[in-house]
Amino acid sequence: MRRTKWLSTLSISSLLLATILSGCGNEESQSEKTEIVLSGWGGNPTEKKLLDEVLSDFEKEHPHIDVKLNTISDQYMDVLKTRLIGGTAADVFYLDAFEAPALIETGAVEPLNKYVTQDFEIADFEKPMLDAFKKGEELYGLPKDYSTLALFYNKKMFKEAGITEPPQTWEEMELAAKKLTDQEKQVYGLGMLPQIERMYYMAESRGGQVITDGRATFADDKVVDAIQPVVDMHVKDKTAATPSEVGAGQSAGEMFGRGNAAMVMEGNWNIPFLEDTFPELDYGTAELPTINGKKGTMSFTVGYAMNAESEYKKESWELIEYLTGKEGMKKWTSKGFALPTRKSVAAELGFDQDKLRGPLVSGAEYATVWQDGPTLPIVMNNFNNQFLSAYLGDRPLKEALNDAEKQANREIKVTE
Repeated sequence: MRRTKWLSTLSISSLLLATILSGCGNEESQSEKTEIVLSGWGGNPTEKKLLDEVLSDFEKEHPHIDVKLNTISDQYMDVLKTRLIGGTAADVFYLDAFEAPALIETGAVEPLNKYVTQDFEIADFEKPMLDAFKKGEELYGLPKDYSTLALFYNKKMFKEAGITEPPQTWEEMELAAKKLTDQEKQVYGLGMLPQIERMYYMAESRGGQVITDGRATFADDKVVDAIQPVVDMHVKDKTAATPSEVGAGQSAGEMFGRGNAAMVMEGNWNIPFLEDTFPELDYGTAELPTINGKKGTMSFTVGYAMNAESEYKKESWELIEYLTGKEGMKKWTSKGFALPTRKSVAAELGFDQDKLRGPLVSGAEYATVWQDGPTLPIVMNNFNNQFLSAYLGDRPLKEALNDAEKQANREIKVTE
């Protein structure tokens, strides 16, 4: 009896000990997990939820990795650069194509060619978006999503003006804008943001270059001639206006939704905005009108980049590979807030056939990506500052761009 009781006690003790050791083993297993940090900027609640779900799926498939999401809500690039200098930046971070060249030059971004395998199917990406993160043949980031610009048009206004189809050429758009404008009602044919980031493809449509070998060259006659029609629509024809001129702040989407513009050139972000803010609006989208017989549009893309100083490069690549792979990208872009940079994912989600997003997807293959080397931020600031005076009719376009080009090149020289 005593022996039986002793064995029973031993068995219980052994069981308890095994449980304790098992617990210790689990703790050890947990401690062996690698934590990597992902930095990005904030989005709307739906986007935040989507990203959380994608990261959770990644962790389930990669149980040896924990991902800590670090959201930088304000002054993203300034904060990121400060952290990179101080050695406290995340392992993986969002990188806008616009900022990529300058950051790549610092050596802060890890080259990715050595990580990419044939199974990753790099050719599946839209080429302009992929090239935005290259220096030479080396890849420094993978585009997670993008948006091009398309022509948004008000179907009711078109019908009332007797216009049956969206304009196919710039000349057709100028004529349509005249029919659609009613200045007394503050209704304009075209709502326009007078910024180089919206007009870059136009500026170079006649063979001129906005930037040549890192220097501003946008005062070239070919560039001036290419964008003069934009100024003329506002100053001479008075068929175009900016959002601020009709009390819509800096939002062309709001100007369009309120009925102050019959057409605007906007991106994919405008679709959920209009659905939420102006749900009754009857509108369509089309590829941007051709210029000199050639298709053109802008594209804005953001990629995932790896910190060159990361201690966990293998795990960081696993995260990037998943997020920009077919599975992760499909989930991230499934709600249509952003467009997938993989052609196969766009087709699987049906975005290439979508009545509103189809024209945006069609523009991806010929888009001019908003990126042109490390001096682009200086060029942009000086161009926009002076172009506005010409757009408002205060001075000739050539004169304004001459002054802007000289100032931009003075600033570029100081940075060298």
